[in-house]
Amino acid sequence: MTQSLAPAARPTAGPGRTRRILRAVAVVSCAPYLALKAAWVAGSHVGIPEGSSLLDDRLTMAVINGLSILLDSAVIVLALVLTRPWGLRVPAWLLAFPAWVATGLLAPIMAGFPAQLVVRAFGGGGASSAGREAFLDEWVFAVVYTGFIAQGLALGGLFVLYARGRWGHLWRGRVWDLPVGAVGPAHRALAVAAAVLALLPLTLHALWACGVSAGLGEGRAADRGGEFYVLEALYVVFLLAAVAGALLLAFRRGRALPVSVPLSLVWVGSGAVACWGGWLSLASLGGPADLADRLTPLMNLAYAGQMLVGLLVAAIGVYHLAERSARTARRAV
Repeated sequence: MTQSLAPAARPTAGPGRTRRILRAVAVVSCAPYLALKAAWVAGSHVGIPEGSSLLDDRLTMAVINGLSILLDSAVIVLALVLTRPWGLRVPAWLLAFPAWVATGLLAPIMAGFPAQLVVRAFGGGGASSAGREAFLDEWVFAVVYTGFIAQGLALGGLFVLYARGRWGHLWRGRVWDLPVGAVGPAHRALAVAAAVLALLPLTLHALWACGVSAGLGEGRAADRGGEFYVLEALYVVFLLAAVAGALLLAFRRGRALPVSVPLSLVWVGSGAVACWGGWLSLASLGGPADLADRLTPLMNLAYAGQMLVGLLVAAIGVYHLAERSARTARRAV
């Protein structure tokens, strides 16, 4: 499959001006986050007020911050891979997986942080904002999330340019152009399973976005505000996007749509729900010292459920691209 996904043209001597600018933005925008995380691992309390729950468990904080450094450092590696000639020789799976993870982690922040600022500007921050100030200093969120948005825009632009040149043939045409043989029973079964599994996390996030506190921990319920509701609503949107993309591909619905539409829904939606579901589940393993702040069983089910949905939908996307790539290779022989 790697050979069939190789670019048709020879790699150029170096990236163009646009790619160089985007690469510089991606790398520079990582600096504030990496600097803060490195300082916290080293024991600094910069940006962390006294009494913050982050200071309750130093070992867990060091482990999570170390993992965060690795994840954000991958953005720099991706920026290089997407702009250097040798990056065209990287196996498809080795590039697509970290790019999918980066999309999944950054997309909710890119959509959520501006929306939260709008909510706060109209006085809707509520209790969430007050709780946040005891967690981290306010400037930390502004600096870090602005950097994340810059990373997402730059990395997204680089990946689109790269993917269009290397794999653009895999999403040309419309849904009605997809060969019948490209969609099998297993493909449809995965889409139905994802839709069924999505019902629980979708329902819980929708209820929490509407102000229902059932299933939330005492601390989380007390800290709710406009920003909390924005995030819960975004989880609903990304779950719907993931399931919709999977069903469109599996059952060849929306036949007049460009193939890139369901594939984009699958890529962004599955990445967002799977990566954030996995990250929130992982971050809860250490558990805060205050029982009121710990995840409840329903919260754990919501995050684990959305992670499974994301993985199933991603598998549908992988299946589709692999099948279409194989067909392209057979026609070329």
